Amino acid sequence: MIRIDNRYGTIEISQEYFRYLIGNAVSSCYGVVGMVRSGPRQSLRSVWSRRTHIDDGVRVRNDGDRLVVDIHIEVIHGMNISTIAKSIVNKVRYTIEESTGLVVKKVNVFVDSIKTDY
Repeated sequence: MIRIDNRYGTIEISQEYFRYLIGNAVSSCYGVVGMVRSGPRQSLRSVWSRRTHIDDGVRVRNDGDRLVVDIHIEVIHGMNISTIAKSIVNKVRYTIEESTGLVVKKVNVFVDSIKTDY
């Protein structure tokens, strides 16, 4: 649960909401094949379910009154990774700020895999 206190009160938004919101935004970016599992919770979930989930590879945490987002992705071979990462950063920042009104401090994009036979 992300909890941020401001002058109007306390804002609480679930991690699941952020993961699905960000997962949908990232998956629609050109050059992204999919999300890559990260962390023990997502690895444990993959034991029970062999399919991939839209929210794999997304972690959101708060740093004061701003959000920090970590995203683990798989990209298509031959694509400009820098351009894909910039596109993801801009889209995720815009999506979160428009949907929640919260400010995004940083979006970290980790390319964990490159798919060659796409």
